[in-house]
Amino acid sequence: MPGRDLAATPLAPVTAALRAMFGTDDVPGLAPGLVVTDEFGWSPATTLVDGTRLPEFLHSASVRWRGTPHACAALAWKSYSYWNALPIVLGWASARRVPLAGASDVLIHFEDHRPLVTLGLRRSTTVAVLPSDPLALTGDPAVRVVADEAELLAALRASLLDAHLAPMIKAIQAEVRIGTRTLLGSVASGIANGILRAADGLPGSSAETIDTLLGALDLRDLIELTPGPAGEPTVQRRTCCLAFTLPQPKVCQGCCVRQG
Repeated sequence: MPGRDLAATPLAPVTAALRAMFGTDDVPGLAPGLVVTDEFGWSPATTLVDGTRLPEFLHSASVRWRGTPHACAALAWKSYSYWNALPIVLGWASARRVPLAGASDVLIHFEDHRPLVTLGLRRSTTVAVLPSDPLALTGDPAVRVVADEAELLAALRASLLDAHLAPMIKAIQAEVRIGTRTLLGSVASGIANGILRAADGLPGSSAETIDTLLGALDLRDLIELTPGPAGEPTVQRRTCCLAFTLPQPKVCQGCCVRQG
């Protein structure tokens, strides 16, 4: 039965949305299948938050982009926060099933040189669900049943932003001088672009989904959706990721530098 299949595979809606989005399970930036089954060679993302591996991360960015320290840090963050947030927001958008991926539940490695960093989830990662979800009836200790949509969004915020991205921003700022608004702008644009790219495989209105997610994270003011050439929604940033400052400058689609 479909309900039984969903209950047996908590992250099935997330991996299905990723597969529909990229056409493959081999996505540069994420572990195959999203969950890391063998943790050898992986480190918890707490090693970035506590500064242990953060210099290695920032150095890799400097080697890749050869820009100023703050520009390379901004681009490293843009990549990291995109891949970190994507499975979480896709879980919410596709099935109201949210991996509570705080820094201790996210694993990283730098071995694949296609992306700057590869992220995956521990097998023990808790998944938050609504009472109507088949998982809610399983008694699985890795499942947290929340009361309603508002509590589910609060759990998403607590794990993604409060327990992971916000402390990592502070760690980066201890190494490099860069503004919080600049970094959070990349979180907002990454979530919005991810939802738009996955839109064909998601229920409901993409614009409403983006608005709800960014509202829960208090990031609404950092982007706006504007009509593209064919009337499709596109993301317009209100902060810059600093890619235009690189030795080989890049002005991203939707960058605030384009304005005027």
